[in-house]
Amino acid sequence: MNARNHDDGRPAEPSASPGRGAGSSGRGAPEGGGVPQASVDGAPQGGGEARTDVTEGLGRRILALAVPALGALIAEPLFLLADTAIVGHLGTAQLAGVGLGTTVLHTATGLLIFLAYATTPAVARLTGAGRGDEAMARGRDGMWLGVLIGVVLAVAGWLAAPWLVGALGGSGEVQEHAVAYLRWSMPGIPALLAVLAATGVLRGLQDTRTPLVVAAAGFGVNIVLNWALVYGAGLGVAGSAIGTSVVQWAMLVTYLLVLAPRFRAAETGWVPSGAGMRATAQVGSWLLLRTASLRLAILLTVLVATGAGDEVLAAHQLVFTLFSTLAFALDALAIAAQALIGHELGRGDVRTARELTRVMVRWSLWFGVITGILLGGLAWMLPPLFTGEPGVQAAATAGLLVLALSQPLAGYVFVLDGVLIGAGDARYLALAGVVNVAVYAPVLSVIAEVAAGGLGWTVDWSDPWANVPTAPEQLAMLWVGFGFVYMGMRALTLGLRSRSDAWMRAGA
Repeated sequence: MNARNHDDGRPAEPSASPGRGAGSSGRGAPEGGGVPQASVDGAPQGGGEARTDVTEGLGRRILALAVPALGALIAEPLFLLADTAIVGHLGTAQLAGVGLGTTVLHTATGLLIFLAYATTPAVARLTGAGRGDEAMARGRDGMWLGVLIGVVLAVAGWLAAPWLVGALGGSGEVQEHAVAYLRWSMPGIPALLAVLAATGVLRGLQDTRTPLVVAAAGFGVNIVLNWALVYGAGLGVAGSAIGTSVVQWAMLVTYLLVLAPRFRAAETGWVPSGAGMRATAQVGSWLLLRTASLRLAILLTVLVATGAGDEVLAAHQLVFTLFSTLAFALDALAIAAQALIGHELGRGDVRTARELTRVMVRWSLWFGVITGILLGGLAWMLPPLFTGEPGVQAAATAGLLVLALSQPLAGYVFVLDGVLIGAGDARYLALAGVVNVAVYAPVLSVIAEVAAGGLGWTVDWSDPWANVPTAPEQLAMLWVGFGFVYMGMRALTLGLRSRSDAWMRAGA
């Protein structure tokens, strides 16, 4: 597929009532399907055994959503891997062209991931409040919004493809293939964005198994179809993009067939509501700002790595790839958090929402500790699997050691992010994201000056920093900045918010 479905951004539902809703007593009417509830009302008075039973019940609910979500998340990058493997046999220029094309697609669709994550908490909250018809209407409106945005992007992308590829440095035969791949990917964009919204609807209904099945089936069909179009029909790079676009529309049709009975039961119809689309767009605007701040932090980090030289940049890419891979499991927990927190707050069961948060934070911290220990132990063995360059290996090892130390912090951040999105706290997340980058950017400039010598600062090289640091030292400093300063700021802003009651708006 052209874009991973787990970008860093996750939006929320802003229209929730600031006061307690129909279920504010803590015992709302869960409607619209989903996992059986496990309220913790009275649990502390029941003794340690009762509380343990409640916690185990919550753990089962979390796993029931997180495990299938993890499978679906892993399936998404396999689309890209399949495209790369198939196109890679055509030649270097073709592969480079696909690389440029997917860079453009990732940027656009990554910023629009709110279509999945805005619908999840909205549908979950309304379902928890016993308003299943409104939940399905909100999901329908989110899907229509995805189609409309997708049509605009598809037309603009087709027309602007040569300019976009040229802006990334593409030229000659590489540019030709990149433009072909980008243009023939455009017809699938409306379906892709609608699929994101449909996925959010099902997650809000506490169903993460269906997206897993659809993603896995789509992956299988995509491989066969792309191979047939690229080699059988002789369409080359364009065939790969066409095949993926066709699969995206097939996935959308599948989701519509799955959701149609629910839409009929809710009597919502298929005609979108302007107010509903505006509500989703309002949430999306905050998410867009939040996601843009995350992308900016990543981009600034890459720019500093680029300025430090090829070895540092290559090693940074290796470390960041492993960071992203580990993030799949944390993303799955965050998805579970969105659905469960939204549902419980919709019911008005604030206590269960708070207990769910505690359980997921504990899990994320332990996950960080375990993966940190594993990464630390494998830091010398992993780089040779990806590169034969000794300099890159040494730098990557240093970066992996810092990444290992920062894993518990990353786990804490990812899960609290999902919790606050599930609560509908998108505005706070967006504004906090701006603050986080505002703090990180000047720190990163200092790191860049010390590591690579030059963002306009005057440095006296006669001091203890007389020699420019080695590549391992440079990458270690860079990941201290990203893994501890930037992620630390996110942990601070998310942690302070989660400890308050400002985000716990009960009811719908």
